[in-house]
Amino acid sequence: MTRFTKYHLVLVGIAVLLLLMSLVRVASGQNDITSSGTFAAALLLAVPIGLAGLGGLWAERAGVVNIGLEGMMVLGTWFAGWAGYQWGAVAALIAGLLGGALGGLIHAVATVTFGVDHIISGVAINLLGPGVTRFLSEVLYKEGTPAADAGAGITTSPAITGKTWEPSLPLLSDGPDLLGKLESTHWFLLSDLAGILGGLTRNVNILVVLAVLLLPLTFFVLWRTAFGLRLRSVGENPWAAESLGVNVYLIKYIAVVISGAFAGLGGVFLVFVSTKYVEGQTAGRGFIGLAAMIFGNWRPGGLAAGASLFGYADGLQLRSSGAVTSFFLFGAVLLLAYLIIRARRMLAPDQPAELAARSPKDYTLMAAAAAGMVVLFWLWVTVDQLPNEFVFITPHVLTLLVLLVASQRLRMPKADGVRYRRGEQH
Repeated sequence: MTRFTKYHLVLVGIAVLLLLMSLVRVASGQNDITSSGTFAAALLLAVPIGLAGLGGLWAERAGVVNIGLEGMMVLGTWFAGWAGYQWGAVAALIAGLLGGALGGLIHAVATVTFGVDHIISGVAINLLGPGVTRFLSEVLYKEGTPAADAGAGITTSPAITGKTWEPSLPLLSDGPDLLGKLESTHWFLLSDLAGILGGLTRNVNILVVLAVLLLPLTFFVLWRTAFGLRLRSVGENPWAAESLGVNVYLIKYIAVVISGAFAGLGGVFLVFVSTKYVEGQTAGRGFIGLAAMIFGNWRPGGLAAGASLFGYADGLQLRSSGAVTSFFLFGAVLLLAYLIIRARRMLAPDQPAELAARSPKDYTLMAAAAAGMVVLFWLWVTVDQLPNEFVFITPHVLTLLVLLVASQRLRMPKADGVRYRRGEQH
């Protein structure tokens, strides 16, 4: 399949997804499914997840497992809050990047230089980040300090000074609110498209624009440059890369430090949204970002899809707890589409003999999909509103389900997590 065809399949997939969302909105009567408010919230929630996942992508493509993204994000939030209240938003951005990069550097020293198990080092950083930031808060934000007089506490920094630039995209946002008027009509498909465009184009934080641009930039650097080829070769077979003259240690250090900087940037975004550092504001987004990266099969495009999915689920449950039940109907429709596609492939007259022969596993999967479709449709019909406890954990349950499904097609870098020593051969 050519790249040209793949891009067209992606566009067709997006169009089909929009059509399904519009159908579910009409059938359920839950207008928040495609409202501008839901997608604006989803965008804000997806960005830190995507930035954390982008950090994991850089590290793991170089063969270093980085589950310490959460701790690096925490470091980014604290340093952004500390610098932001003193010197403004630009200082917050730089300090947050450096704070996350510092966490990445510690992880690189432990795993690359000293050969510490990558999981153990990552867990240590996840413990170290909150511990270090609490200690710094108790020292610098205690009562009687200038920061405390400016509104700081042990668990929060003063508000950052100055304002962050929030542009709106031209044509779609300037002048009369045409998108808002079209959205309020609740017409099939047209109002859904207007709501999505409105939510994604109005009052966009500058870090949102930066995060979106970082995705194609990462693809270009890692898949279209000599440096990216060396970095990916280190993640696949560092000894083969070493035999070709690649400085494996240096490449790994660069990748993991960049990984930490991206996680720190995700922390800066959280500070920009809340205008200050608050203890615990990362709320596990580093781990969800890692899940989004795995869901995306260690590629920027798939990562963006995973982050968008998790951000949308989180945004929908914040906007409307009743609309979360629409996931039941949406899931039933997707399973129905899956069954139709599988049945057409099995019954196609021009199917090759080796593909026409189905194993019991194929029939078991189809039976499970049919049963799941019936159960989800029954839940949508009978459940009016989920309890708040279930609504709150929806994004995390969705994370587990998506990873369970996606695990069937994943291929991680071959040397991901492997301990490397120059001259040794595995």
